Amino acid sequence: MADILDILDIEQPGASEITRDSIIHGDKAKKKYVTAKTVRRPEGMHREVFALLYNDNKDLPPLLPTDTGKAYKQTKAKLGMRKVRKWVWAPFTNPARKDNAVFHHWKRASDEAKEYPFAQFNKQVSIPSYSESEYNQFLKSEDWSQAETDHLMDLCQRFDLRFIVIHDRWDRAAFRDRSVEDLKERYYNICAILSKVKTNPWSNSVTMVNGEKRVYHYDAEHERKRKEQLKRLFDRTQEQIDEEQMLLAELKKIEARKRERERKTQDLQKLISRADSGNGIVNNQTSIVNEGANTPTGSTSTIARRHDRKLHKKKLTAQQRPVRTVEAVTVEWSGIKFPEARGAGVWLRSQRMKLPPGVGQRKTKAIEQELRLLNIDIAPTPTEAICKHFNELRSDLALALDLKNALASCEFELQALRHQYEALNPGKTLTIPASICNTNVDAEIKPLGEIIDVVGSPSALNTTI
Repeated sequence: MADILDILDIEQPGASEITRDSIIHGDKAKKKYVTAKTVRRPEGMHREVFALLYNDNKDLPPLLPTDTGKAYKQTKAKLGMRKVRKWVWAPFTNPARKDNAVFHHWKRASDEAKEYPFAQFNKQVSIPSYSESEYNQFLKSEDWSQAETDHLMDLCQRFDLRFIVIHDRWDRAAFRDRSVEDLKERYYNICAILSKVKTNPWSNSVTMVNGEKRVYHYDAEHERKRKEQLKRLFDRTQEQIDEEQMLLAELKKIEARKRERERKTQDLQKLISRADSGNGIVNNQTSIVNEGANTPTGSTSTIARRHDRKLHKKKLTAQQRPVRTVEAVTVEWSGIKFPEARGAGVWLRSQRMKLPPGVGQRKTKAIEQELRLLNIDIAPTPTEAICKHFNELRSDLALALDLKNALASCEFELQALRHQYEALNPGKTLTIPASICNTNVDAEIKPLGEIIDVVGSPSALNTTI
């Protein structure tokens, strides 16, 4: 080796220094650990974008989406060291079949022989049976012979009450043709008669409710009419369908015009009532100015005293004050409009007794207080008559409350006019007529029905409904 290096004019490596480690571990080569150089993410580049450019192997991103992860697509079968169980091609029989047919299927050799599991789904319908004497005594019919009845019961037993199949298999050569409704009617009549005679009823036609037998009744006539109606509905032509749609559209238009006429009639009635009530209020105000009466007491006098103090504090001369006049004010009143159930489907009649939101919480509580004073339940049983009368009563109570507030407002105006008159004319007193004084105990109290007929009242303390 040294000669070759000399010929090629290559320097010979210097002899390594002999150390203790070189003597002990001379044969073992030293492992060199090289750290992989990581590519730094450029400043300003998002981490997600940088992860798309490079991966751990410094490969370029693929042009097409690839799936290199070892997931469910590349799973390997984990084969154990146990012995494989043996499978055999074994015969079996179905207990639901009566022809003793033998079939084969795969099964484990270690499994025990069991009954065919799908045989449990073979449910048999219990068909009633009768003897010769029972037929002659209970089941005789002028329309059905015994041979026809026996043939019907045999077909019901064979085809498990599938009456469409029974109708198809009916022996029309030996017996006259029967419809499906005739076959059903005869079968269920037999079941009903035998269930009354025998003690063991059949589950397909008799049910037990609280120890009482309930026999299924088949209405053949109703079934015939139902099928006839369906046949007519199916046999309609396109012209008939279009005509029906046109008639339905016309019916909707007629109902809309009817509702519009009713609304206009109600508006006209309101206008007439409003005009009558306005005339009555103007006449009352004219009598207030011309007549005099006793001074009222109670809450109205307290309000008047407060008003008098304000007049003295302001120290205004009587000559500079204009004469205060009472303006004729009318209020529109159409009663409480209760909601109507117009939605499709099932709805509760009690929804008709809910007060609309426009009534206001204060007036709602006042109406409830008046109902308690009258010993009337706030939420009665919502029958048709009770709903109608209860809504009318609450509408009348709301009107009575508005009239009461309007009366209090008028009394306040009267007291203000009296104090104004006394301020303008010192030493004189304005008397209020007894006919318009609410505090007069001897005044005639009108019934509630007469008060409710009035439609107008001052709008100052009224809430729109």
